[in-house]
Amino acid sequence: MQQPMPHQLMGYDRAITMFSPDGRLLQVEYAKKTVHQGSTAMGMIAKDGVVLITDKRIVDKFIVPDGIEKIWQIDSHIGATASGILSDARVLIERAQLKAQQNRVTYDAPVDTLNVVKDIAALKQITTQSGGLRPFGVALIVAGVDETGPNLFETDPTGIYFPYYATVIGEAEDVIEELLKKEYKNTMNVDECIQLGIQGLMKALDKDFNAERIDAAYINTETKKFTRLTRDQISDVCAKIGKKK
Repeated sequence: MQQPMPHQLMGYDRAITMFSPDGRLLQVEYAKKTVHQGSTAMGMIAKDGVVLITDKRIVDKFIVPDGIEKIWQIDSHIGATASGILSDARVLIERAQLKAQQNRVTYDAPVDTLNVVKDIAALKQITTQSGGLRPFGVALIVAGVDETGPNLFETDPTGIYFPYYATVIGEAEDVIEELLKKEYKNTMNVDECIQLGIQGLMKALDKDFNAERIDAAYINTETKKFTRLTRDQISDVCAKIGKKK
């Protein structure tokens, strides 16, 4: 009896607009696999703000660590991080920054976090149904504080988005998600969330962990201001975690 041919051999993964017989868009699934192979990024909502933490994954000892940007400021009250193809992420981030500035010029008011996320997700979705394009091979975590309070969203290559209390994407997703399920509480403050996130990266990276490859930022609920942690602040947090062990 002749065995059925794999979908790849039948050409169902050659065009983004072609569904396989079992209802899958294989190019989109490949894009999601790219995200899982990317460097780890996470976000958490705290009682006094929202936190972003990421692994910059420095691949060459001659690279200047501070020259690698993995957390981006979209507006004074919104930030984002990503996992996957970071050049794809930059395109989406720059679009989000433009939308934020247009909102201030048009309405003289800061843009809502959800509106930024919807715009990013809409562009991602268009690339899943348009010939001649490929899906964005990146997932974004967008954090912000607006009139509704602290918000945290994740968007994946399909263009779907969900609000989260805490989420993680990238290569160490399984390890850190397990830690978050055990330790995370939405009553934690910003400092406690940062410590938990860095603790998760320490566990996932093990011997490869280095404070220089960590990037972290938060947005305070009261001030609604994006603040990036300095290298010294991150090193201090790592030292505190080390003393607790």
